[in-house]
Amino acid sequence: MGKNKLIKFKRMNDFTHVIQPSESYLRNDIPLKGKWNRDFFKNNNPIVLELGCGKGEYALELAKRYPKKNFIGIDIKGNRMYIGAEASNKLNLKNIGFLRVKIEDILHCFDIDEISEIWITFPDPQIKKRRQRKRLTHPDFINKYNQIINDNGVIHLKTDSKFLYGYTLGMIHAGGHNLIDCSDDIYGSDKKREDLDINTYYENMFISKKMKITYIRFSLNYIN
Repeated sequence: MGKNKLIKFKRMNDFTHVIQPSESYLRNDIPLKGKWNRDFFKNNNPIVLELGCGKGEYALELAKRYPKKNFIGIDIKGNRMYIGAEASNKLNLKNIGFLRVKIEDILHCFDIDEISEIWITFPDPQIKKRRQRKRLTHPDFINKYNQIINDNGVIHLKTDSKFLYGYTLGMIHAGGHNLIDCSDDIYGSDKKREDLDINTYYENMFISKKMKITYIRFSLNYIN
């Protein structure tokens, strides 16, 4: 591991708004499960997740826009997460945190109805069939989200991948979920949508290559 990465990981350990559970906790549940409002944010505001947050660009901008909501960026790659964690620390934002875990372990981290909204921004589409269970809108993941999101909760998918866009629309239909909005080209659409103007590093890269950016907003056929 490079020296810079080691320095970042050490500094991350000093950030009080970054949670890095040990492997032993993730065999069961982390102490904050069901207690994020009370013990971490110390308020009762809605909690919004950004899954696969990378540098946390979306969560960071949303936290600035919505001080009455709480945001948690989730990723396993600490080197990227450090950038968002440091930026939010410098801005002294109190309504954002970061959780360094695999998204597969999300049920160890959040309780029933604890989450009000989920953003999935530019995930790896995992196009190969043998990787399909890694897609963040695969039914296995959707079933996990359904256990933690409340009955009014919504999920946003913003992606450059036409494949993942089509796959997710099919999954929504097959699962009997509720499609609220979709676009196969948000910047070519006349419809104005809130918070889609936030551009991540990857989005800017895709736009520079003339790639269309797609968007889906949906809610789940509630099972809790």
